Amino acid sequence: MSNKLTMSASDRINALLDDASFVEVGAYVTARSTDFNMQENDTPKDGVITGYGVINDKIVYVYSQDSSVLGGAIGEMHAKKIAKIYDMAMKVGAPVVGLIDCAGLRLQEATDAMNAFGELYMKQTLASGVIPQITAIFGNCGGGTALIPALTDFTFMTSEGSKLFVNSPNALDGNYTSKLDTASADYLSNNTSLVDAVCDDDAAVIAQIRSLIDMLPSNNQVDASVDCTDDLNRVIPNLDGFVKDGRAVLQNIADNNVFFEVNKNFATDVVVGFVKLNGDTVGCVANQVEGGCEMLSAEGANIAADFVNFCDAFDIPVLTLVNTKGFVATIDNEKNIAKSVAKLTYAYANATVPKVTVVMGDAFGTAYTVMNSKAIGADMVYAWPTAKIGTMDPEMAVKIMYDKEIAAAEDKVACVAELKVKYTELQSSAIAAAKRGYIDDIIEPDATRKRVIAAFDMLYTKNEDRPYKKHGAV
Repeated sequence: MSNKLTMSASDRINALLDDASFVEVGAYVTARSTDFNMQENDTPKDGVITGYGVINDKIVYVYSQDSSVLGGAIGEMHAKKIAKIYDMAMKVGAPVVGLIDCAGLRLQEATDAMNAFGELYMKQTLASGVIPQITAIFGNCGGGTALIPALTDFTFMTSEGSKLFVNSPNALDGNYTSKLDTASADYLSNNTSLVDAVCDDDAAVIAQIRSLIDMLPSNNQVDASVDCTDDLNRVIPNLDGFVKDGRAVLQNIADNNVFFEVNKNFATDVVVGFVKLNGDTVGCVANQVEGGCEMLSAEGANIAADFVNFCDAFDIPVLTLVNTKGFVATIDNEKNIAKSVAKLTYAYANATVPKVTVVMGDAFGTAYTVMNSKAIGADMVYAWPTAKIGTMDPEMAVKIMYDKEIAAAEDKVACVAELKVKYTELQSSAIAAAKRGYIDDIIEPDATRKRVIAAFDMLYTKNEDRPYKKHGAV
């Protein structure tokens, strides 16, 4: 696999940061190993440019690997430069962005390089949940290097030229690149949760990173707030027409209709991403029926759980839009669904940030319970008037409960319809759930934006204590 350069390592940094804001750190560092006549190789900056700069008034630390120097392979000093950037970022509380184009471990440095990898993993682990970590892959990212993006919060790839793998496709038993390119951006974005977005070229990736930095807080001690330029009381006519399209609802209610989605191509039954509401960043999880599935999948539960955990770590409020009838019923899904749903349940229940839920359509069974229902800790739960909330679809419920009555009826269709209306009114309507205290209010769809903003404003000073523990084990 060959690296495909469209921008140089320094060009990528200059495009990412505001004009003339980059300050380089460690510009004169070179490889110090002399084994295998390494001293005869020219290793400027030891194959990685490191430093800091500004993205829209936010300090950001950045490293950019240079594949023209030993293929961008990571050696001892290369890794130490990146580790130094992490140390500085942790001290000042600023994000780290890694621009990756790397041949992997530098074989000439052997155990020194292996140790350097481990030290870098340690820095990333310590930084997790303290400062945002973002990686973008422009060339190769293989072997042990593949753990670097996996340890970060968000990863972007280019559609052509970028490769992410632990074992290359040709090393997989019975496989080869032309048969199935398991290292490609398209394969990874559709089959794993490793990649948040695939872009056409370097410039598009860099634009995505800049937009994401605008959404995120610089660290876990500060807010990500800007002045709101949208109408807080903006009414959204016919929003209920998007009841099956959580993505569209989020875009409509967001400040200036900006929704930054992550993991877009994986688990199409769930949408996750960020919006601004009254200028404050809010993490969003929504069931996606249109173009996705009316059931919750193991993959959907996993990306939602990871996203909620990230939001909780950085004190970002969470909005959940619900429209699900249950769990996907397939053999493949059954392998992981219980564990994945448990993970999602834990993520919501464990999160202490403000949590608001809006039930847009169906909310049936355990699938609704785990989608941030009142039972597992939602602070406020709203429902649209036509929402259905219950154990299962009302028609299915009455067919089970009244099987004898239906069998004896002359007009079975009419009998089912009548029983369905009665059951819905008593057990599955939004008003029935509200009477039991499981829904805080029934709101008109066109007022969703202003009601959700009001709820988060009310919850701004939320402070919730939990029993002491080192950490959970789910």
